[in-house]
Amino acid sequence: MVSVDKAVIARLKKDGQNFEILVDCMNAIAFKEGKDTSIKDVLADEKVFSDSAKGLVASENTLKTIFGTSEASEIAKMVIRDGDIQLTSEYRAKIRDQKRKRILTYIQRNGIDPRTNLPHPLQRLELAFEEAKVKIDEYLAEDKQINEIIKKLKPILPISFARKEIGIKVPAEVAGKTYGPILTALNSFGKVLKNEWANDGSWVSVVEIPAGMQNDLFDKLNSLTSGSVETTILKTT
Repeated sequence: MVSVDKAVIARLKKDGQNFEILVDCMNAIAFKEGKDTSIKDVLADEKVFSDSAKGLVASENTLKTIFGTSEASEIAKMVIRDGDIQLTSEYRAKIRDQKRKRILTYIQRNGIDPRTNLPHPLQRLELAFEEAKVKIDEYLAEDKQINEIIKKLKPILPISFARKEIGIKVPAEVAGKTYGPILTALNSFGKVLKNEWANDGSWVSVVEIPAGMQNDLFDKLNSLTSGSVETTILKTT
């Protein structure tokens, strides 16, 4: 059981009443996410409060009426799963950092520099984030933040979002043994639009991918074919 002085509140409002338990922030989040975490490692106190700040404990009758049990550990599971968990500053910083990295990766993979039609290097994007003083909201979904972030970045770093159709030809001498791995890779990068064998035994394909993933795709294809692959940019939209 975690120390009470390091605990945070998990709170659930049910049937017009307030229920609170004291929990370890990290373990409670892990439990809420369905990870293999014992409720004993989550709870800092085995009481269910109506107001933990005032030390007011919910009555046994109230708990039985609303939850069907007065067993604190069972009620705690419901409070954590269905309620809100107070986040520590440490955890909020961790969430912000994770979201920042995922947003950076999304922009790099999907965005390009319209002056060169090439993706921006990650380091360049990170520097632009710093210069634009981009702040990540730990409570807001990533896809809800990207548009505002792009608006802040554009005066510093031109960015446009585009998709590319890439034509691929694998020569006959390596096509047979590389077909499976290449097709798997293409499906992980984007949408395969064409997939067929040519009369000379070579294999040809067209794949649509986010423009920023072009170089990663080329690196992967060259790795799988030891450089024996032809690629052509057919369209940028």
